Amino acid sequence: CRRYQQLCFCFGTLCVILVLNNDNLTLVSMALKNNITMLTAENHNLTSLNEKLKDQRKNLTEIIETWNGLNVSRAQWSIDQYCPKNNSGRNCTSCQKGWNDHMSSCYAYNYQPPNQRTWEEAREDCRRKNSDLTVVSNQTEKVIEELGINGYWIGLRAVGGKWKWIDGSNLTDQTWTQQQPAIDGYCITSLNGRGWNVAVCSDKNTWICEKKALSV
Repeated sequence: CRRYQQLCFCFGTLCVILVLNNDNLTLVSMALKNNITMLTAENHNLTSLNEKLKDQRKNLTEIIETWNGLNVSRAQWSIDQYCPKNNSGRNCTSCQKGWNDHMSSCYAYNYQPPNQRTWEEAREDCRRKNSDLTVVSNQTEKVIEELGINGYWIGLRAVGGKWKWIDGSNLTDQTWTQQQPAIDGYCITSLNGRGWNVAVCSDKNTWICEKKALSV
């Protein structure tokens, strides 16, 4: 006859005695081994995940420290640009050095002949300066633009058969372009005293950037 063994489990004051034979003990042992294997694998996965989280935390900490450093640098740059030092301290202006203040905007004229660019290149230059090609919203701004240099890109080009500003709005006064048809691949330049002219966007011209002026 088979040899039987007893297992005793107690729950508080209640104890239960299980009588198991050798076959059942073998099954219980295998089940425990499987559980141990699974728990070991889970522990390994959790350890690996913990290490990854530590690395991510370290990387995020470095990114935050770098970002904070950049923000401080940018803040200092802004202070130096808009509030340059002089003998009497700092004198703050609405536009940074090299930009012209008009109404609520700042304008930067880029007219050095060696640095002429295509319309896209000119716009990219403006974006690097936290600005964009100028958008003219009324006749007053148009007159100011024409008092600038002899021909420069502005933020107006043909898109889908219409003259569109870079802010997505349509040109409302078609007479500003002398009723020229809007053909894709063409952009607008402003000429001193001669209004606006249609030019191929890949031509190289001077350009003007615009950004909002600060309230000081």
